[in-house]
Amino acid sequence: QVQLVESGGGLVQPGGSLRLSCAVSGNIFSVNVMGWYRQAAGKQRELVAAHNRGGSTNYVDSVKGRFTISRDSAKNTVYLQMRSLKPEDTAVYYCYANVVVPSFGSREYWGQGTQVTVSS
Repeated sequence: QVQLVESGGGLVQPGGSLRLSCAVSGNIFSVNVMGWYRQAAGKQRELVAAHNRGGSTNYVDSVKGRFTISRDSAKNTVYLQMRSLKPEDTAVYYCYANVVVPSFGSREYWGQGTQVTVSS
């Protein structure tokens, strides 16, 4: 069984920083794309950042220059370093991974979500 375990959310003041982590565990061949989505209250879930297996990354425009996604392939772990946080970054952040699983091929998995609240 494949699991994505997130950590690192919390309450931070505007201008502060947080780092989210997400580790993939279970019986897997490899991990393709890993990334982070977020969903604010009353809004649709949106892609924040993604890290492809080849190393390329992409970000939603609103976080460019403030957030950095990185990945430790040996640990099947993805990180999201968030700096200069704004109240509008407040949301539940979900880790996402496209994983190659024995006998099933490529499948998508989601973490349980971690709350990030930016408030003074």
